[in-house]
Amino acid sequence: MPLQTCMGATLQCIPFGLAPSSLIVIPKGPPVSVQGMLAATIMDFVPIANIPPFGMCISIANPAVAAATTAALGVLTPMPCIPVPVGPWKPGAIKTKINKFPALDNLSVCNCMWGGVIKIVTPGQFKVSVL
Repeated sequence: MPLQTCMGATLQCIPFGLAPSSLIVIPKGPPVSVQGMLAATIMDFVPIANIPPFGMCISIANPAVAAATTAALGVLTPMPCIPVPVGPWKPGAIKTKINKFPALDNLSVCNCMWGGVIKIVTPGQFKVSVL
C-alpha cells in the first residue's frame, strides 16, 4: 500500500535536477500530523513554497539553461533550478482526504514545465499507509 507523504519527504526531479530537495508542507486548514510530521496533500506543489529547487537544472527546455548553453556555443550549461510544476501531484490517494484534498502518497508524481518528473524518493515516514 502507498505511504502517506509528510513534511521533509525527499524529492528528486528526474532526469534534470542535479540534487534532491525536501518537501515543505503548508497546511490548508487544520494541521494534520502523521508520525509527528505534517501530512501532505496533492495541493502541496507550489514552487519554492512546497517544492524547493533541485540544485542545478540540465533541461534544455528551461529558458535559463537554453540561454546559457547558447552562450557557451552549444555546450550544455546547467543553471539554477527553479521548479515550475504544471499542476498538482497525481494521482494522490483515492479515498484518504486531508482538509478536503486527496492525501499525497509516495507513488504520486508532479510534472515540471521544463520536462522533468518530480518523484517522491522517501515519504518522510514509513508506518502510515493511505488508500
